[in-house]
Amino acid sequence: MKSLYGKFLVLTLVIMLTSALIAFLTVNTYYHRYLKEQNDTKNVNVVKEIASFLEAKEGFDLTSYFDMLASTGYKLLVIGPDGSSTVYGEAFRLNNLETEAIGLVRDGQVYHGMRDLKAETFLTGYFSNESANTVGVSFTYEGNIYALFLRPDIKMLFSEIHYLLGGMVIVMAIISLLAMLVVARKLIEPIVVLTRATKKVGEERFNGELSIDRRDEIGQLAKSFQQMINRLSENDQIRKTFISDVSHDFQSPLLNIKGYANLLSNEDLPANERKHYAGIIQSETERLSTLTKQLLLLTSLDQLVSPLQKKVFRMDQQVKETVRKSQWLLQEKEMSLLLEIDEILYEGDPAFLEKVWENLLSNALKYTPDGGTIDIRLTEQEDEICFFIQDTGIGMSDETSLRVFDRFYRADHSRTREVEGTGLGLSIVEQVVRLHEGTVEVISELDSGTTFIVHLPKL
Repeated sequence: MKSLYGKFLVLTLVIMLTSALIAFLTVNTYYHRYLKEQNDTKNVNVVKEIASFLEAKEGFDLTSYFDMLASTGYKLLVIGPDGSSTVYGEAFRLNNLETEAIGLVRDGQVYHGMRDLKAETFLTGYFSNESANTVGVSFTYEGNIYALFLRPDIKMLFSEIHYLLGGMVIVMAIISLLAMLVVARKLIEPIVVLTRATKKVGEERFNGELSIDRRDEIGQLAKSFQQMINRLSENDQIRKTFISDVSHDFQSPLLNIKGYANLLSNEDLPANERKHYAGIIQSETERLSTLTKQLLLLTSLDQLVSPLQKKVFRMDQQVKETVRKSQWLLQEKEMSLLLEIDEILYEGDPAFLEKVWENLLSNALKYTPDGGTIDIRLTEQEDEICFFIQDTGIGMSDETSLRVFDRFYRADHSRTREVEGTGLGLSIVEQVVRLHEGTVEVISELDSGTTFIVHLPKL
């Protein structure tokens, strides 16, 4: 049976039957160890009281007396002096009292049939309607010896309250079973909904809301699953956008390279135009190379499962070396550079952090016109390291500032076509800083410059 509901039904029935069997065996063991002998002793005392009463009477009607006892809930077997037997009350189902037992009782011994009856369960012991399942004593009446055997009449002992209690137990069992079935269906319904949603996710269909409003563990599971669906939907959209952007960013320079390469094949092309076209092809090739390197770096960051390769290094020296590599461009653009760098030892991944300084400085050089100013500061504060880079470039709008760390996002191309980049540098910056449990802050205003502030916690 593959259905969870069916399994729950079978399991419930198995539990109920198993518990009933265990209860039966427990009661049976308790009866044989404790109650069986007590029941025998109790009935022996009763039959002895009857015998003592009869021996103290003379001229008493035994038949009427035994009929009266039978009407009060007892079965009696009386063996007369001549060996004749008379049953008072309902007849025994099986008359298996041995002659030897009758002889022992006539000799004055007590017969313990209830105690000594061989029975595996209390049902075949306590309820067994046999003449052997009795207690017996002898009594003398008017000079004659009688043997009296007695046991309770179980049918008469069952009163209305016993039937009411038995009926109540049966009704409780039926209602409990039906209630468990209803509860099981209610519990399984959200699992069925989750199963259908899982199949939809497997088919890359991330739309739709789960109609599960519960506060228990299943509700928490549904809430987490809904969050996962929403995140997968966002990631799917980002993936599609990413593929589209990558295709576009590769296609444009490739088309340019192909077009200018065709133009270069013209043997009549003037030397100055040939040089110009070759420069464009070289520029587009460098752009493709940079794009490929940054995509590989982003992929390595996205798939970074093992911890960063952290070690203690001089961050101030790394920043200074990054600035030194770009010194030629600063001189070429006649830009001013202000440096204020504290001596700082930091534990982090130097290879990744170097990309942060390179991309931020490259951005500042790219979007700052000739003769502008770049201010770089690296300071150690009480609980963090702060890297500050400010330029006097073209700045950004509020909308651009909010999306500047999105992959492939670039500002209005009409403003930046001369310095168009890949749109991946700042995304790399944000991801590397986040892996170091830090944050990046951007402050910018159109035509007034941009400031990036990197906050790295002391680890």
